[in-house]
Amino acid sequence: MFSKLLSRKNEKKSDADELLDFCDEASTTDKPPDPFHITEMAAKKICSLVKEESKAIGLRIFVQGGGCSGFQYGFSFAEELEVDDTKVERLGASVMVDSMSYQYMWGAEIDYKDDPLQGSSFVIRNPQATSTCGCGSSFAY
Repeated sequence: MFSKLLSRKNEKKSDADELLDFCDEASTTDKPPDPFHITEMAAKKICSLVKEESKAIGLRIFVQGGGCSGFQYGFSFAEELEVDDTKVERLGASVMVDSMSYQYMWGAEIDYKDDPLQGSSFVIRNPQATSTCGCGSSFAY
């Protein structure tokens, strides 16, 4: 019986076994998952905006008190990577978040919408927000 089990190891692996092996290898990478996600539309817009700014290396997103829900998102160009920044890259676009804002951005999705009626803007979908205002620029945590 034991020799039967040993002989199975020499058999060709099924597609399912190959996939499981691949998943095991992929889950053991040294890189942790990104704290937030940048959509393709947002990445393209960030790249085009950064090209227009001579000193910019990416987009900085920060959270500050204010807005109608308690906190609001702020956007600026990042000219350098600060010591306490977290940098996420996607499709050539870089987004920096400072250590204080990091906790509020965990799990968020950064998107860009181009709406002919409401205008164009970055949109942050944050699963941690307990409520958001109608315009989407402020949130409660």
